[in-house]
Amino acid sequence: MDTQTQPARHGIVGGYVPDRPDWTIPQNWDAYTATEHATWRTLFERQMQTIRGRACEEYMDGLSQLPITAEAIPDFDALSEVLYRRTGWTVVAVPGMVPNDIFFDHLANRRFPAGQFIRDGRELDYLVEPDVFHDLFGHVPMMMNPVMADFMQAYGEGGLRAEKLGVLDRLARLYWYTVEFGLVEEAGGVRIFGAGILSSFTETQFALESPSPNRIGFDLERVMRTVYRIDDFQEGYFVLPSIDTLLGLAQKDFGPIYEALAGLPDLTPGRIEATDRVFHRGTGNYHR
Repeated sequence: MDTQTQPARHGIVGGYVPDRPDWTIPQNWDAYTATEHATWRTLFERQMQTIRGRACEEYMDGLSQLPITAEAIPDFDALSEVLYRRTGWTVVAVPGMVPNDIFFDHLANRRFPAGQFIRDGRELDYLVEPDVFHDLFGHVPMMMNPVMADFMQAYGEGGLRAEKLGVLDRLARLYWYTVEFGLVEEAGGVRIFGAGILSSFTETQFALESPSPNRIGFDLERVMRTVYRIDDFQEGYFVLPSIDTLLGLAQKDFGPIYEALAGLPDLTPGRIEATDRVFHRGTGNYHR
């Protein structure tokens, strides 16, 4: 996963709290420097070469219809104009990571909170908080897909409920293994739709081609029991049968699932269960 150390002004990692209660800030597009636009160009051009043949069709379709190019950091207003016409979503600027309740409220109201800053060009592959490249290049193209758009709204609504029930860790795993690090069956193979992979030069290749991680068929309860790594490549990835699978999840009542999972032990990320549908049994060599 792409991460990097940023100055203290960025988001909750740096202890920064914006003036607005919803944590939104102006994008201030005119304030980006030529160096920052050049960093975007470097990230965009190398990632476009990397995702070809690896990204899912829905992602590539969404990207082709949005004003996201190598020329400059995209303008959030221009993105929102296209996105709103397609799926009713807008992009709002935030300083990085925001508190859970703020994040969920934005999603529940079809607003995607995107980091306004861009990583230092000397550290292209490591960031602590999601920046403008991760959020716009990784997430927004999939938001052009109506199924993903509905799933993200439902996740925001579900996150607010899960927080009150004290089961947010279970629901967060669903987001992690789909929206951030999800794979999907497509055209007889496996492709990427997760933003955390698609915005990472190194994990784009690792997720599909490394012999080390497991690649396992998606099962909701299995996913919600499986912990994940935030400090390195994933030890295992889950493969959806199609993006349309998310539509069923968006309409699902998670209450009975939380009850069914209560008291069950967590599963480690590199584990394979007897009931798993295994696309690839990993060697585990990378993490050893």
